[in-house]
This record gives sequence, structure tokens and C-alpha cells, in this order.
Amino acid sequence: MYTQTSSEPSLAEETHLSLYLRYLLKRGKEEILFYKRLKELQKIIKNQDLSTYFQPVLDLKSGETIGYEALNRPTSKKVFTNTEEFYEFVGRSNQVFLFECFCRNLSLKRFIERLQKKADRGDSLIFINIHPNVLLDSNYHSGETLQLLSGLGIDPHQVVFELTEKSAVTDFALFEKILSNYRSQGFRIAVDDVGSGYNSLKTLIYLKPEFIKLDKSLIQHVDTNMEQQQLVKLIIDYAKQSSTKIIAEGIERVEDLVYVRELGVHFGQGYALGKPEEDVSEGKIPEIT
Repeated sequence: MYTQTSSEPSLAEETHLSLYLRYLLKRGKEEILFYKRLKELQKIIKNQDLSTYFQPVLDLKSGETIGYEALNRPTSKKVFTNTEEFYEFVGRSNQVFLFECFCRNLSLKRFIERLQKKADRGDSLIFINIHPNVLLDSNYHSGETLQLLSGLGIDPHQVVFELTEKSAVTDFALFEKILSNYRSQGFRIAVDDVGSGYNSLKTLIYLKPEFIKLDKSLIQHVDTNMEQQQLVKLIIDYAKQSSTKIIAEGIERVEDLVYVRELGVHFGQGYALGKPEEDVSEGKIPEIT
């Protein structure tokens, strides 16, 4: 009878070895992909290889376009299959601060360049997405932004820092102090994606934003969803007490537009009002029959 010698690996050992080799192979592929994406991100920053679009924000009563949100998208899809994947990677990399400053400057420069093509430049607001941790970074100096704005002819009151609610703020007292400093210089604050996370109400209470941007998950089909309606009404009640303006994002249906306008939502943003465009183009409220 054949007897397995001690020098021969057992079935269990072979299984463990196989699993370990698969793990190493997967880990190696992930590290190679991470390196490729990091090099691509650095290349994007160096060559300013981003497309910038501007989506209008409208007053839901008057139909006037009060401002635009700047949206930056990578032009290449070699290692990033979509925009969400790109920004998710940026958040995991060590390039967050550098990239955020790059995006801020690029958005402001392109905004004023494209706005200058219009006969009436007005005093449109420009909403700039920014990661909360960047404002906390000691390397970030608001004086640099003020200098840039001065050179471009943009008043700080036109600039709204849009902080995503998905990025958790832990030290609210410190963050409140920092935001007070920016407000004293004229900047305003919007909390984005409200309703998509777990600490929405706490974020609003401590940060006291000038604008609350309701996440599209709350707005789309709100006319038929009671749970969404209850939460939207709750936030509207808070906004009235705190003199905060509400912007409903993701308005793509006339039914949603009609519902939020009847509730008293101040402003709106979405494909039904105006798509993101490279030019700074005014939006339009569709005719309601």
C-alpha cells in the first residue's frame, strides 16, 4: 500500500498554498492598477487634462439662473471607467490636497473665461466642490484663493464652497471655527448630498450652511414616495428656522419640479432645468401644462 511521506504536501497544504498564491496574484494586480491610476492622476494634474462643465442652478419661482456648479471630469478613460471611480480613487490617494487645489483654480479660471463671452456677466454664483479635509489642512490658505479671485475679477461673495455630506466631519467645533474664518472673507457654504448619509442633521446644525443641497435620492419621484416627502419637509422646516436656502438636486421630471416648488424649495438643479455644459449657459424651467 502506498503511504504518503512527510516530505510530500498534504491536500490541505496544497489548498492553502493555492489560495495564498491567488491572493498574491490578486494583490499584485491591484497594486499595479493603483500605480497606473496614480500616474494617470499626476498626469491629469500636470497637463490640466480635465473637462469642466457648468450646470445651472435656478430660482424655482422666478426661473432666473442664480449660479452654476462646476463639474470636472477626466477626459481619458484608460484606467478610470467612469467619473465616480475616478473621484473614489482620488479620495484614497495621497494627492487629495493637490488635486482639490488644482480643481478649484481650474474651475474658477474656466468659469470667468467662459462667462466673459456673455454680454451680461452679472454676479452669478459659482459652486465649487471641495473635500472638507482640505479646509482643515494647514497647507490650505484662503489668502491664495482671494488673490486668485482678485485677479479674475470675482467677488468672494460669488463663491460657494460645496462640502459633500458623504465625507464625515468628526471635529465639528474646529470645523465651525474654520468656516467662520472663510465666511468673514465673504465665502459662503453649501452642504451637498444632504439625505444620503447618516449625519445630515448634525452636520447642518453645527456647520450652519447658507445652502442645503438635497441629494437626488430624496428628490427623484418624491411626488409618489411618502418617506422622501417626510424627510424633505423636515429639512425645509429646519431651513425656515435657520434662514438657510434649499437647493433640490436631480430634478429630472416635471412632477418632481412641481412638488418641490409647491413645498417652498427655493432653488433647483437637474436635467429638467439645464444639463451640464462646457459653456456657461442659463437654465430654463419647463412649461407645465
